[in-house]
Parts: sequence; structure tokens; C-alpha cells
Amino acid sequence: MSAADRFLELWGIQADLGYGSAVLQWDQETYMPPAGGEARGKILATFAEIQHEKLVSAELGDAIEAAAEEAEPNSELEAQVQEARRLREREVKIPGALAKALAEAESRGLRAWQKARKESDFSMFAEELEHTIRLNKEKAAALAPNGNAYDAMLDLYEPGITERVLTPMFEELGSVLSPMIAAVRESGVVVDESPAQGRFDVAKQKELCMFVAKQMGYDFSAGRLDATAHPFCTTFGHQDVRITWRWQEDDIRPALYGVMHEAGHGLYEQGIVESLRRTPLGEATGLGMHESQSRLWENMVGRSEDFWTWMMPHFVEAFPEKTGTRPGQMKAALNTCRPSLIRVEADEATYNLHIAARFFIEQQIFAGSVAVADLPELWDQTYEDLLGIRPQSVAEGVLQDIHWAMGAFGYFPTYTLGNLICAQLFDAAYAAIPELDEAIAKGEFAPLREWLGTNIHQHGRRFSTHQLVEKATGTPLTSGPLLHHLTSTAEKVYGVSLGAQRG
Repeated sequence: MSAADRFLELWGIQADLGYGSAVLQWDQETYMPPAGGEARGKILATFAEIQHEKLVSAELGDAIEAAAEEAEPNSELEAQVQEARRLREREVKIPGALAKALAEAESRGLRAWQKARKESDFSMFAEELEHTIRLNKEKAAALAPNGNAYDAMLDLYEPGITERVLTPMFEELGSVLSPMIAAVRESGVVVDESPAQGRFDVAKQKELCMFVAKQMGYDFSAGRLDATAHPFCTTFGHQDVRITWRWQEDDIRPALYGVMHEAGHGLYEQGIVESLRRTPLGEATGLGMHESQSRLWENMVGRSEDFWTWMMPHFVEAFPEKTGTRPGQMKAALNTCRPSLIRVEADEATYNLHIAARFFIEQQIFAGSVAVADLPELWDQTYEDLLGIRPQSVAEGVLQDIHWAMGAFGYFPTYTLGNLICAQLFDAAYAAIPELDEAIAKGEFAPLREWLGTNIHQHGRRFSTHQLVEKATGTPLTSGPLLHHLTSTAEKVYGVSLGAQRG
């Protein structure tokens, strides 16, 4: 066996342990009975401990270095070695006991968050959150003993991203989006959202959503759709990529756009080439790129009039009471610009302000300038400052997201990075596929999916997010396409003039 083969064999074990943990976490979010939480937490902690031990082992370290000697410059093997080194060196810095404690804390935190959110009682979650924050600060200190703690957390989800990069990015978005929201509010125009509202049978919603996901190209023979409180996509291997959903009986948007969003993630995972599976490059690159794929399908495709030209007959067939609704009416209903409290239900125009709020709060958490007990008030005040609205309960405020319960500090900014990337990629796809609008209007999504597969999906982690963006679009990441998309959409829907604010 060659050194390269031995290295990849050992890494395959590492990948399998990760997939095993993902199965247990998926079940915890979907079908696990409430009483199973404590035992599940211990099992996940055991998986985390074993995975940590194998990743930091001398055996794997020696195998990586032996493979490095066989790797040709700029080869795929060299990229495999470099990624394995990066991941191993990061893990070596984290003591095994801390890795196990984090896994246990995340499982307990998830259970506490679920109960607290249901009861709208922050005190039921505060102690576990404080413990999780303390452990994650220990993790950040281990990863960057002389550096910025929050940068260490950000790097876990989008390698290379820092507060210094993100702060001006959010400031630029705010400088355009805040005036846009004010102009829309002052216009006095009220969008008719009734095309997306009504009474929608849950079984029919699921059937329609699965039809759309399949049309997008999501392979249900290698995936499935299940219900959960907080939708997500997870991967157990090349032939098992699962998505989840939730719904409202009086509004089609949470279900349809939640499924399109998660199916976008699923297409990315299903599109990674088979030869990279169970290797260091066998996953998607940074979460900003991952989010761009879900946002592209959800927003750039799914909220367009072209999409609804194709979709409307199927929508009306499922819900005959919507007969007579026109694609243009549905587009307006799907592109409102109105501040709201819940991030996952926010319109596209205001969504990034929800992320900005979380970014600013996480900065304060890791700077040590806010106590856990004060987070509900800080959250409410930040929302009032950024969006002009204030939560009336912690369930619609500080408890609305699962991320902190899972210890995912530094994750939120990747959502905004995804929005920036998706707009830039969609512009590039249009330039490469001149008749893309006509194809979407016919429900022919293969040209777009194949373009994304060629330029993004197939590469796994071979290239960084920024490298992929530049390779696919010809230019570095920029905010221009997203700001133009958001302002031009607001102009069309609300009849306001925002030309000077496009960035």
C-alpha cells in the first residue's frame, strides 16, 4: 500500500466517525423520544472523543507526512495533505477532555434550549448557555492563544474570515439597507401577501415541496425529507444526504422556501465528486459558500417571476382556491421589505440586519462585555436599534435560534457571506447561460444546476471559498451584485427610487 493510500484509508475512518455522529444528531432533531436526550449526549460525546483521539494520533500524523513526500506540486494529493494538516493541527490544539466536554454541553444545551424556547423562559437555558460559552472561550484560547478569540471561532466556519473583514462589510450593508427600508416604509405601499397566505393542507404542502426539490435535481433516492423544529441539511455519505422542513398551515412560504433552501444545500453535498468522498477534500468548502447554494435556489430562483411562471399551475393544482393568481402577484408577495422578528422568516431585504444583530452580540460575548443574564435585553435593544422593532418574548428574541445551544458561535456571519456570494454567482451563471431566464420559466433547472456543479460543487474543499468565487465569476467577492439585486427588487415592488444606493 502506498503512503497516499494509507493516509486516505486512515482519513476514511475519521470521515466515517463524523458521519456516524451526524446520524445520531439528525435523529436527535427528528425522531428521538424526549427521554433519550441524556443517553444520546453521552454517545455523541464518546464519538467526539474517539474522533479527536484518532485525528491527533501520531499514526495519522505520520501518514500525512509520508503522503506529503509522494505528492506532486499543485496535485490533488498535495491539496489533500494540506487540508488534512490544517484540520489535524487545529484539533491537536484542543485537549481531548475539552472536546468531550463540548459535545456533552452541546447535547445538554440543545435539550435545555428546546424546553426554554417552548416555554419562552430564558432562565431554563441560561445556565447551560453560560457553560457552553465558557467552554467555547476555552476552545478559542486553545486555537489562538495570543489572538482574537472571536476570530478563532469565525475561522471554524469560514477559514480566513475575521472581525476586521466582517465589521466594514456589515457597515456597508447597513448603509444601503437601512435607507432602503426607510424609503420603503415612507412610500406607504402595502404589498398584498394574500397569494402566499390561506389554508394549506400540510400533506399537500409536503408533496408540492418534494416535487419542487426533485425538479431542482435533489435526488430522493439518496436523501429524504423529515420534520424538525429548526430545518437543516446533513450528510451521512455520498448516497445519503438528508433535508428537513417545518411548515405553517396559513402560509406557504416557510415550507416551500425552507425546502428549496435545504435542497440547495443538498445539491451541493450530492454534487461533490465520488473520488473525494471520505477524504479531507470530501466536504463542501467554507459555510459561506454552502449558504450561497441554498440562498441562490431559495431567493434568486424561487422568488423570481420566471420561477412562478412555471410554478403557478402546480401551485394551483395543489391549492385550487389560488386559481387566478398571477406570477407577478406572487413575486410581490415573496419580495416584501418589512422588518420582522424571526430570522428564518425574514424577507430577503431585511435578512442581513438579523445577521448583523447576532454578529454584534457575539462580538460582545467573546469580548467579555456582556453577561449571559443580560443577553435577552441586549438582544431586544439591538433589534430595536437595527430593525426598529422589539421582541415581546424571549421565544421570538434571544431563544429563536438553535446555534448557541449547539456551541456554533461564529456561524451566523456565514449567512450574509452566502447572500453576497449567491448574487455574484447568479450574475455569472446568467452571463454563461444567456437563456437561463427562459429555462427557469419552463422549470428546466438542469443548466443552472450543472453550471453550479462544474464551478462549485464538484471541487469539494479543493479550493477556498474566495478562490471558487473568483474562478467562477472572474472577480473577487463584492457586495455590488447583492445590493443591486435587493434595491432593484424593492424599486419594482414598492415603486421607490433607490438608484443612488446600489453600491
